[in-house]
Amino acid sequence: MDENDKQCLSDLYIADPCTDKKTIESTKGGLLKDSYKWIISHNSFEQFRKGSESQILWIKGDPGKGKTMLLCGIIDELTLENSSILSYFFCQATSNQHNTASSVLRGLIYHLARCNPRLIKHVRNKYDYKRGLFKTETPWHDLCDILTTMVNDPGLKNIILIVDGLDECSVDRPNLLEFITKPLPVKWIVSSRNWLDIQDALEDAKHKVKIHLEINQDSVSAAVDSFIKFKVDQLTQKKKCDGANKAAILEYLKTNANGTFLWVALVCHELANPKFRSWHILDTMKSLPPGLDPLYQRMMMNISESNDAQLCKDIVAYVLIVYRPLTLDELRVLVEGLEDKQAVQVEEIIASCGSFLTIHNNVVSFVHQSAKDYFQNKALQEILPFGISDQHHKVLLRSLDILHEKLQRDIYGLKAPGCLIDEVSVPEPNPLAPIQYFCIFWADHLCESAADDGVNVNDGILAFFNEKYLQWLEALSLLRSISSAGRAMENLAPFLVSKFVMTRRAAMKQ
Repeated sequence: MDENDKQCLSDLYIADPCTDKKTIESTKGGLLKDSYKWIISHNSFEQFRKGSESQILWIKGDPGKGKTMLLCGIIDELTLENSSILSYFFCQATSNQHNTASSVLRGLIYHLARCNPRLIKHVRNKYDYKRGLFKTETPWHDLCDILTTMVNDPGLKNIILIVDGLDECSVDRPNLLEFITKPLPVKWIVSSRNWLDIQDALEDAKHKVKIHLEINQDSVSAAVDSFIKFKVDQLTQKKKCDGANKAAILEYLKTNANGTFLWVALVCHELANPKFRSWHILDTMKSLPPGLDPLYQRMMMNISESNDAQLCKDIVAYVLIVYRPLTLDELRVLVEGLEDKQAVQVEEIIASCGSFLTIHNNVVSFVHQSAKDYFQNKALQEILPFGISDQHHKVLLRSLDILHEKLQRDIYGLKAPGCLIDEVSVPEPNPLAPIQYFCIFWADHLCESAADDGVNVNDGILAFFNEKYLQWLEALSLLRSISSAGRAMENLAPFLVSKFVMTRRAAMKQ
């Protein structure tokens, strides 16, 4: 792989599926073989693997049924077999790098090319003639062409492409589904919730097999029982519970899990809270109801009764509407009340948010998409009493304040404005780390913002451009996100036009 190949891959990169898989497994407490081995011997899986006509395996089920971990297990098993060429992608609705059809194809192409360097030539056939191909929004047909030529490479056989969470691909999902159902020399393994649009698209595919988790309840329940034993062993060892308590916990979880891994994980996480002593566990456990929504409701009630209730609600409200998961540093400067807290204290406050949020590699996100769905569909009024657009408005104003305060000329101290970006050494600590999100996404929040406070917003944006415009462009360059400036200006166009009209009207009246 020469330097041009490496640069091509670097520009193509939007997410590394290998890293995402490790992160998912780590966040969920590890991949337990007993929780997925049943699917490897399932008739439909064997039919898919051995049948020459079976193009698509669709694994579908309700939230929390373990679809993502099933696919992680399938990837491991197929990797061990070493008889297929794999590429995979994990959709995540909370991340702009993981929730678009274009991101899915870029991730699949990237993983194929990284693992099979000879395939990079198919990427470069487009890239070499369109140098900005991956710098901005890549045309969908270009990505389709690249992946199609890759899988048609005469040196490739037995290609399996895996996409987890089709329901979490919220941008251009119809395009992705159409591509998956095209006749190509590949096999697809996909997972999703039981959503009608996905069903309608995949039902049209001629050669497919389905594994419906609700229909395979016995196999799923047995896998959940193995997961329960694993989690209870961890919990009772940590809490030093006696045999009688351990047996009672096992019985309660098995009776109420209803084949839902996530419910078990959330209950065990709640019980592992240091504030609960071993003699409190049984009473606490019985206060946690069966079913995800009732459990989320109980967790929300616990937040409302805590000493940090408003702070926890503020944190959840911000995490709910941002365009990508925030780092701890970004969250700390965004949320009023966290700025003066140490990182350890911020982690403790997030841990008290009722198990709704999780931290991995200093990034804060919802523990599961169903937790975000709960707030959007069932508890929005509790955390956003004035609505989503009002919260975007708050983020916009706070972003402008943060950028006014933090941005400065030559923020990295380079003293050489003409140096190449690849020659820049990032200082430690990185002064842009806490403000990276606000540099890139502040104008996106303007588009979703409530318009009631137009005067303050207008004044804030004009002051920002008058005083910080060049420093902002410099910061975006250092963040390798200069394309965000173009997107921001597109978003600002209606604002700038209306401001010009108002200015002209005022001048004419004089």
